[in-house]
Amino acid sequence: MDIVLVGLSGSGKTVVGRRLARRHDAEFIDLDEAIEADAGARVPEIFAAEGEAGFRARERAAVEALGAADRGPSIRRVIAPGGGAVVDPRNRWRLYRDRLAFWLDVRPEVLAQRLRHSPNVRPLVVSSPDPVGTLRSLATARERFYAAAERIDGVAERGATVAAIDAAVRTSIGGRPMDGAGVRLLDARTRVGRVVIGEGIAARAVEGTLASLGARRAVLVSEPGAWRFAGASIAEALQAGGREVVRIELPEGEAAKRLEIVGEAARQLARHRVERSEPLVAIGGGALGDAAGFLAAVWLRGVPIVHVPTTLVAQIDASIGGKTAVDLPDGKNLIGAFHQPAAVVIDVAFLRTLPERQRRAALGEAVKMGVLGDERLLELLESGGPGIAAGDEAAFDSGAVAELVERCAWAKIEVVTADEREIGATGGRIALNLGHSYGHALETADGYRTLLHGEAVAIGLRGAGRLAVAMGIAPPGRAARVEALLDRLELGRGPLPYPADAVLEALAQDKKHARGRLRWVLPTAASVEVRQDVPDELVARVLAELLSASPAVVGG
Repeated sequence: MDIVLVGLSGSGKTVVGRRLARRHDAEFIDLDEAIEADAGARVPEIFAAEGEAGFRARERAAVEALGAADRGPSIRRVIAPGGGAVVDPRNRWRLYRDRLAFWLDVRPEVLAQRLRHSPNVRPLVVSSPDPVGTLRSLATARERFYAAAERIDGVAERGATVAAIDAAVRTSIGGRPMDGAGVRLLDARTRVGRVVIGEGIAARAVEGTLASLGARRAVLVSEPGAWRFAGASIAEALQAGGREVVRIELPEGEAAKRLEIVGEAARQLARHRVERSEPLVAIGGGALGDAAGFLAAVWLRGVPIVHVPTTLVAQIDASIGGKTAVDLPDGKNLIGAFHQPAAVVIDVAFLRTLPERQRRAALGEAVKMGVLGDERLLELLESGGPGIAAGDEAAFDSGAVAELVERCAWAKIEVVTADEREIGATGGRIALNLGHSYGHALETADGYRTLLHGEAVAIGLRGAGRLAVAMGIAPPGRAARVEALLDRLELGRGPLPYPADAVLEALAQDKKHARGRLRWVLPTAASVEVRQDVPDELVARVLAELLSASPAVVGG
């Protein structure tokens, strides 16, 4: 097997790694040393000549050169990457998957003291006038990447640290790569709940969360489809571990988001005498999460909720942020509450069996997150989006799917954390509604029967881009790039069978109105802008283009 040691500079990865390798007669690989050998220069020299971007490119190549993980029963290789290597999602995918990863956790003050006496120069630290402050910032920024590995106290004497790793390996703490325990890729404790991302982790992560909350039972709220390919196996694993399971079933899709359905689910909770200390575990897509979250927000005036999103759109968007809601005939999500989850457990393994249409539709939300400012995400969608939508094995095995999910999810976490209850009138969380004004109106006109949410958002993105170009907010090239990407992903195309009057009436009911005017989120050259001065005649003209599938007029 392979062992990977991660942590900040000065945490002892090289010293501990060499000792561990000697103890097991294994190969020790210091990735910084491998990079230096390949470049014929020291790390500080590479930084000086090529910048951090150049060094990171070499680092990615070095990680990829490790090849497949050794899956044997004994330790064959001990790998010590640089402190920043695991920031890159693909590096983490390659380093953590099928390997045992350990985080040598050391306080920044101790690290600073060690680095003062180290012969190795760390460019990101030594150039700072405040090394301790720099290390604290790095520790905060990288903790979610390190915490996905098994934590080991790195302050202890080196021999004790080696012994602790040995003991962890023997008892399979963190999960042997051979026993199907899966791999964690990110573990973040945020103001809007704990977020865990990985592959094959759902049951273990749910059990760990329930245990940390002191839950007596597992109250699983799911829908028939999600139960078949996800919920039943999670329930079986929880029961095998001795936990009692209560199952609450809701209808599939938007049908779950009706007040009478939530009322009946609450009656089931009453029959099972579910207490305030017992969290609900929502297993399903975005609509299921909305309904279960609303149920959790109102049952006994609020109980904890753990989301286990099983669709791509739920993993990258709907399960994060604490918005819960049900629909009315007058509009989508008109009754709801903010209710942040105790945890969100994102298992990308569920996406392998997802119907292609659902994966493809979800990429509408992913494009939205890219337009909000993640250039790397747009590039990933342009190069790998069709393969992700199709469910190509290469898209999963390369880590492209995991990277997509992580980038979208973390971008939303950052937006929500800054504006948790959508208080910002012209910025913050309202930016996440890019593409949603036309999108929600089309869903309402459709009666939530045929359009998937991501499909509607993709149409809305086209509309928002055309409005922005016509008003001089976005350059034509920006909108053209987004429409070309949506074409490549086969999203947002018409013609559409909805009467324009019905869509305009739904727009008039949109909850983003303020002082009688709809707040439109429109793209700019690099991000978005919120405007309330979009002319009604322009809204109607662009809607007519969308319904008829006529091409955009560049420049408006």
